[in-house]
Amino acid sequence: MRVQEKIIEKILALCAIITILTTLGIILILAVEAVSFFGEVSMVEFFTSTEWTPLFTQKSYGILPLLSGTALTTLIAIAVALPVGIIIAVYLNEYATDRMRRILKPLLEVLAVVPTVVYGFFALMIVTPFLKMFIPGISGFNALSPGLVMGIMIIPFVSSLSEDALSSVPDSLRQASFGMGSTKFQTAFRVMVPAASSGIIVSAILALSRAVGETMIVAIAAGMQPRFSFDPTVPIQTITSYIVQVSMGDVPHGSIAYQTIFAAGITLFVFTFILNNISYWIKSRYQEKYE
Repeated sequence: MRVQEKIIEKILALCAIITILTTLGIILILAVEAVSFFGEVSMVEFFTSTEWTPLFTQKSYGILPLLSGTALTTLIAIAVALPVGIIIAVYLNEYATDRMRRILKPLLEVLAVVPTVVYGFFALMIVTPFLKMFIPGISGFNALSPGLVMGIMIIPFVSSLSEDALSSVPDSLRQASFGMGSTKFQTAFRVMVPAASSGIIVSAILALSRAVGETMIVAIAAGMQPRFSFDPTVPIQTITSYIVQVSMGDVPHGSIAYQTIFAAGITLFVFTFILNNISYWIKSRYQEKYE
């Protein structure tokens, strides 16, 4: 028995080591290629120029158009997912019967298992024509429709984590609120949600990270045109969709244009790394511990 436990312990440790080494390997590759890129391109130009045309004859290497496209679609997505996800979490935790909860939760999980390429075509073929009915000037490729669909995609993410946070609030707080004469609505939104705020904020930040890294939806529906703009009705390009464009195989390996995907990739990595660390900091700093 002890030998078996030792073997299992070694296997688990090996899995952890493989994960760490894989992460370090990815960071190393990104860093080495990015250093080669910045040996040819000024970091000042990379972070301040508003032109991103590394695949054109007249080349420019300003990352700001890709950052603005990524930020725009992410903000639209979180503007959709956060309120809807919190309302669903409150309904499931405070209002829904056990039977209704058992029905709704699996249905929500279906949204999480739909392939993102399907979401992309849904944004392009259904959402964009629908938006044209209300916004005639919107382009066929734009930031608004992929942002909205990304928001729908991450709703289960927000609602699931927010419901977990609400569930961790002790029932004594709810009963105390009822004892003070509060209604169910007041108890839900003035007692339970504030008490679970740290967990809800963490869910929002993790959803941001998920939206920042989304690729296929924006690659299909956003237009893949690097443009420094915060207008959601025009075509844009995000960091992830640019990486997809270059990785199609048309750009020679080792060229400056090819190395741009590593510079863009490590920028995206740093961005999501900061977001994830903020979420962990909020969780450890402000999480309420109940007995």
